[in-house]
Amino acid sequence: MKLHLRARRPAAPDVAPSLSVYNFSFRRACLLTRVWQALVVVSAAGWLYGCGVQGPPRPPRLERPERITNLSVVQVGQALEVHFSVPQQTSYGERLTKPLEVEILRGVAPPGAGVSKLPEPEVWMRLIRNEWLPYAQGGEVSYSAHLTEQEFRTWRGQTLVLAVRTLTRGFRHRALESDPSNWVDVPIFDVSEPVGGVAGVTTEKALEVRFAPPAKMLSGQPLHDLAGYRIYRSNTGARGSFEMIGETTAPPYRDRQFEFSRTCYYRVRAVFGEPGHWAMSDDSQLAKITPRDTFPPAAPQGLTGIYAAGGVELVWTANLESDLAGYNVYRLENPPPQRLNKELLRTPIFRDTNAEPGKTLTYYVTAVDLAGNESQPSEKVEVETE
Repeated sequence: MKLHLRARRPAAPDVAPSLSVYNFSFRRACLLTRVWQALVVVSAAGWLYGCGVQGPPRPPRLERPERITNLSVVQVGQALEVHFSVPQQTSYGERLTKPLEVEILRGVAPPGAGVSKLPEPEVWMRLIRNEWLPYAQGGEVSYSAHLTEQEFRTWRGQTLVLAVRTLTRGFRHRALESDPSNWVDVPIFDVSEPVGGVAGVTTEKALEVRFAPPAKMLSGQPLHDLAGYRIYRSNTGARGSFEMIGETTAPPYRDRQFEFSRTCYYRVRAVFGEPGHWAMSDDSQLAKITPRDTFPPAAPQGLTGIYAAGGVELVWTANLESDLAGYNVYRLENPPPQRLNKELLRTPIFRDTNAEPGKTLTYYVTAVDLAGNESQPSEKVEVETE
């Protein structure tokens, strides 16, 4: 018996699955490759498009402040009060966005030569933003630049010339300076010590601000060359809120624009110098004053009375006080006088409907203001009730 041996062929079902898996894996790899290539192309196109929009790199924006043109300076005690408007734009008209620094420039005019031969000014003070900002209000800066004792003694009787300029910081902290402001010449005067004893006395028509003249100058000399006093008032007492309301050559000063029961704050400065170059003493101590209305209206005038239709008609001339609240009517039948109206009368007329017939009755009227002050009685009038 012969045995015929054959090589066994793998079954078809076993071969087909492995080829299918291979083909699927190959197709998935090709698909992922194409997706990756597409993403690279899109990203490159976006980058090229973005570069096209932005253009070439631009240098940092330069912000050179515009020039200040309204500098004013006044001597107050041993300091120079510098006032100017803060620039809002660059020298080429664009809005400033960087922090501003302020430089105060100072020169000393040679004696007898005036300001025409002023030497090159130097930077006297440099203020970063946090140093000048507390003195700014509404875009205006009022900064007190103090002279040392040595500077005050040396320059008393001489003329200083001041200007200010502002600057921002650019690339590598480089300063971008404005042109100097207008120049202001400031003669340095010997001024007095502060005024003392400021207080208020209320009158019916004005609040009198009283104070004591200073006794001597800052140099120690007796008081001399005093030109007068300036009076300042504020509704809050806060720094920067005081406004000059008037001048006087001697105390007291009468403030006629006051209001009863409204608290105000006052301070006084002594004035020296000459027209165009005034200098002042330091501020006096603050005086807080609340004027109280203790002044009654005038007694009503022209009271007349007549008995008619079972009652007494009373008429009088109206008072002219601006703070008048009304009137009271009194009848003198038995002491004490009897007030006939329950509420203040708004008009100068009243009818007494409780007048008994067959009697002689006596009446008078008073005026009352908004503070509750009652006037003296008017002249009395007698009315016969028939």
